[in-house]
Parts: sequence; C-alpha cells; structure tokens
Amino acid sequence: MTILNPKTHWSASRELLGLLTRHRHLTWEMTKREVTDVYAGRVLGALWVIGHPLVQMGVYLFIFSVVFKARAPHSAGFPGDYVIYLLSGLIPWMSFLTAMNKASLTLVSNSALVKQVVFPIEVLPVRGVLAALLPQLVSLALLMIYCLARFGTLPWTWVLLPALVVLQFIAMAGVCLMLSAVGAFFRDVGELVQVFGVVGIFLMPAFYHPDMVPELFRPLLYLNPFSYLIWCYQDLCYFGEFGHPWAWPTFVALALLSFGLGYRVFRQLKPYFGNVL
Repeated sequence: MTILNPKTHWSASRELLGLLTRHRHLTWEMTKREVTDVYAGRVLGALWVIGHPLVQMGVYLFIFSVVFKARAPHSAGFPGDYVIYLLSGLIPWMSFLTAMNKASLTLVSNSALVKQVVFPIEVLPVRGVLAALLPQLVSLALLMIYCLARFGTLPWTWVLLPALVVLQFIAMAGVCLMLSAVGAFFRDVGELVQVFGVVGIFLMPAFYHPDMVPELFRPLLYLNPFSYLIWCYQDLCYFGEFGHPWAWPTFVALALLSFGLGYRVFRQLKPYFGNVL
C-alpha cells in the first residue's frame, strides 16, 4: 500500500521541505502578518500574544491549585503538581487545535491568493501552524517560570523541549495541509474539527491519569494519536523522565507519516482548488 510506503512519504517530505525552504522569507512575513492582524486596533497590540496565555494559565492555576486543591499522581523524579500535569498536556493540544481550526478554512478565506498561479499556496496552512505555535512557546515559557518558582529547579528533560516542538510542527504541518485541502471541497470540515476539539480533550490523558480510566475504556487512549503528543510533553515537563518510552517512537512515526501524507493529499487536490473556490 502506498500509504505505508516510506519511500513515497520521504520523497513528498523532501519536496515540501524544499518548497518551504525556498519560500521561508514569505512564510515568515505572512506568519508575522497573521499574528499582528489578529490584534490590529488593540491598544496593547501584539502584546496580547503574551497576555492571553498569561491570563489563561493564571485561571487554571487559581482554579485547580487554590479552589480544587487538586493533586496529580506522585512521581519520584518530579513531585506531583496537578497544574503542571494539566498544562503540560493542555498547552500543546490547544496549539494543535487552533492550527487545525485555521487550516480547515485557510484556502477558502484566501481564495484570491489560491487562484494566483505563481503563489505557493502551501505556505498558507504552514503560516497558520507557525502562528499557532507562537502562543504555545509563550505558554511553555510561563510554565517553566512556574516550575522554577514552585520547585526551584527543572527536570533535565526540559532541554529536549525544542526538539519536541519541532517534531510537533512537523505533525501539525502535515495534518493542516490535509485539512486545508479537504476543507476547500467540504466546508463542513471546520465544524467537524470544532466538535472534535470539544470531545477530543476528554479522550486523551490531559485532565486525568490513564490509570484512572477503567480498563475496558483504556484502549481509547491508545487509539487517539494525540495522546502520544501529550505523553511526550508530560514526560519532559512533568515526570522528568521517559515514563512513556513507547510514546516517543510512536509520535515520531505519526509525525513523519502525517507530514508526507498531508502534502501528498494537498498536492493531488491542488489542481482542482481553483474550480471550487
């Protein structure tokens, strides 16, 4: 099957990487415009990129550590703190969901650019991915500050965080390329992504520990590909060790598969975009 053929995905991935490298300046400029346009006309402007994550994390900190006084399972490598456990999984998921929501309508909302023959439209979904990752980086920095204030130190695994963010970008780019291509033909993709965002958060171990799930329903966690993303972040930011060693090769494989497959779907549907937009 071609979907499992690594040579086919490798070829598509190399082609996409070459395209993004050639148009890296265009991609970066459009990403900056994507961020600044959102806050155009605001008094604080782009400072809201920091303001939104700060307020959101402050609310979670107050609700779960002050109001509910919640506790997460204790780890010998890193003392239990439910806020860290929660945010280490929730931060990357919210970024992924934001990028998917943008991707589902990115070609429709930029139909004028899509119809220009010389414009590299692959940049549009990738621009949304980079714009979604920026608040995540701010949130991770705030989480790091909280960890330092709470414990006075960080697990050594935090040094691997940049590599995991890059791996997440690869996965997000592939998924968003596929969603943007399909969304050009089926406008309901955006609604489906929103529904999945509401339901999906409860089908992954962000709010709870897998051991808390009845054994009958625990396989649902392993069938959800986003669970592996969350487990990787929890290993680095919360447990301070590779507590889910099988999650890492699984997420690497899923990220590379989505990158190559997403671009292949986009490339095959690209000649028909002009007819449906």
